[in-house]
Amino acid sequence: MRQSGHDLVTRYEAKYIIPRELVAGIRAFIGPFCSPDPHAAGTPPEYTITTLHLDDPYYSLHRAKEREAARRFKLRVRTYGAIGSSPVFAEVKAKLDDVIVKARSEIPFPQWSPELVLGVRLPACFKTQHQELDFLQFRRLVWELGARPVVLVRYLRESYVGKVDCYARVTFDRRLEYQVTDSWTDFGRSGLWRCMDSTEAQGFGLPYSGVVLEVKTLSDMPVWVMDMAERFQLQRCGNCKFSTAIWREGLFRGHPATNAATAEALAML
Repeated sequence: MRQSGHDLVTRYEAKYIIPRELVAGIRAFIGPFCSPDPHAAGTPPEYTITTLHLDDPYYSLHRAKEREAARRFKLRVRTYGAIGSSPVFAEVKAKLDDVIVKARSEIPFPQWSPELVLGVRLPACFKTQHQELDFLQFRRLVWELGARPVVLVRYLRESYVGKVDCYARVTFDRRLEYQVTDSWTDFGRSGLWRCMDSTEAQGFGLPYSGVVLEVKTLSDMPVWVMDMAERFQLQRCGNCKFSTAIWREGLFRGHPATNAATAEALAML
């Protein structure tokens, strides 16, 4: 369903939390500059993302976001659509000052298991050597941090790709849900999902139900993106779905700040 092969992306991101009533107007505004994502289906073009987030016992990766550390990363395992219908992607998503660097490795869904991450040997499931090296990076960080499954995040993504820019993505994320988990393979099939983007859930701390608007580019934002922000009075803000889930659940209470292992791992990126 999603792109395969070696995927190492260096990019810039801008995020906004907007009222749902703004989506139609922004969708119309980006029409001349963007087309529907070919990986999505329907009108509007959408697909479901389910992401397993890993962290250490001290929630150090969450803490790094909480402290807005200039150099930080996430360890996550992502799949698309109905669970089991697409591959699993093991990802290291790093934020290095204002630049996002993401490495991912594709793994066939039936071959994904905790043994793949925690074991010593690697099965022959990688299509390229680059993918294998990216996975070894992912696994090294898991080992060094003692990371394990912490929380799942699921949402519906409406996605567009730029027509006139070499790389541009505009996405609207809604129906944000989470569940606490300790499973490497369940992906939410047997747990309870909790809403985190409605007014009642207060996941964003706003007086309205929110949609996460993201704009991704390979360089500075195109002029049309700046015009969009001005026309709709968009206020750029940080948003981490993983940390929002942690805050909602209150898992971080009583844990110390980022530990030495995470600080050392960050320095090695």
